[in-house]
Amino acid sequence: MIAIWALVCYMAAIIVWNAVLKRNIGEALLVGFLVTGLFAGGDIGHVMWDGFAEAMQEEVTFAALAFVFMSYLLSRTPVLDQLLNILNSLLGRLRGGPVYTSTVAAGIFGAIAHVGAAVTAAVGSVTIPWMKRSKVSGELAATVAAGGAGMGVTFPFSSTMFILMGSAGVAALVSQDDIVLPLFMGGLWCLGYRLLAAFWMVRRHKIQPMDRADLLPLRVSLGAGWTSLFLFTGMIVPLLLTRGPTGGELGAYVGTKMSDAISLITWIPVLLIGIVLFLGRRQLPRAARGWWQLLEGAAPQFGVIGVTIVAAFSASNVLGELGLPQQLTDVLTQLHAPKWAMTLIVGVIVVAVAIPLTASATMAAIGPVAVSSLAEAGVPAATACVAVLIFASTEGASPPSGAPIYVASGIAGVNPARTFAPLVGYYCLPILLIGAAVATGVLPV
Repeated sequence: MIAIWALVCYMAAIIVWNAVLKRNIGEALLVGFLVTGLFAGGDIGHVMWDGFAEAMQEEVTFAALAFVFMSYLLSRTPVLDQLLNILNSLLGRLRGGPVYTSTVAAGIFGAIAHVGAAVTAAVGSVTIPWMKRSKVSGELAATVAAGGAGMGVTFPFSSTMFILMGSAGVAALVSQDDIVLPLFMGGLWCLGYRLLAAFWMVRRHKIQPMDRADLLPLRVSLGAGWTSLFLFTGMIVPLLLTRGPTGGELGAYVGTKMSDAISLITWIPVLLIGIVLFLGRRQLPRAARGWWQLLEGAAPQFGVIGVTIVAAFSASNVLGELGLPQQLTDVLTQLHAPKWAMTLIVGVIVVAVAIPLTASATMAAIGPVAVSSLAEAGVPAATACVAVLIFASTEGASPPSGAPIYVASGIAGVNPARTFAPLVGYYCLPILLIGAAVATGVLPV
């Protein structure tokens, strides 16, 4: 059971380095990778080099970094603010309008940017003040903003999805393209639940419509920001070219399967970058010096995210080489639990690991094992991937260490501890149950 001990020490190293020593997650995962290599004994050099080499060849490494750059560009333009204003015009007049706006905006921005803390910061910086001016308590406003952070994980194409699908164990069971539509459906289930939770909060706390001073008529917000809706073409067009009737007819015409000819995880971020560059061209630099300064600002994010992704893939490859998937699967199989019980066991394990770690680190540590365990219990592989990603999406709402909790609380000016209980009740436990319902087929994907 050397691989299981390697996993335990890997997680312990990450937790100590990140949560105890307060170092960034990139460093923590690099330390975790070094720790896993020690379990290879005399083959440490060979095993670690092979794990690193495989990680550097992953297509998803490029895609994840491209999404990070796209999110950074988006933060330097007014495109997101324009989308929020349109949502505000549509929903703000309802009772609890700012709560609904924050929830839907987190889903939309999460589907584009995917990084939980970034989603909370970008959306919460606008919607938390709106909620507070509508007499929503600071604690509840922070709860809603942090509770929406995980939606970036439950929609394609997050770095968490890339890390899970980049592991050899999962790639052997299902292709990346096979989980795109199921994961999108899983994301819609999670968004739908959050809207129901928002409805309950609005009624329970008697939240009023948006302050009129914050409302723009729909014709005004659309007139100023209708071009921001073109962001969605960066996701829709590649899907239409590779999926459904259009993808089938186009494939028959050119004589090849379009999902093989067009890589979604490569072209979606590339198209989104192009669209953001076009839509935000007036706010972006025109001179070479300005672009150099902009790229310098993006460098710290690339440093952390790049190291995180490569180290996570490398450690996952080493753990796979040590035999972790089969060893953990054997342990879970010995429980002889029915599918529903195995689903809950795996879900609780993933949620527990996601409390001290990020969703990405959780997927690197135990994602492949969780998927293979559910597959052994009779869950279809693509469905198992969706369920495990839903489980991991609780990271933003899992006290006490979820970064979005502290981002939202800082914006709202409240004690983060005051959000812990409502986050668990409104978001963490229900999302766990949604993941279990997806895995058992109660909620189809």
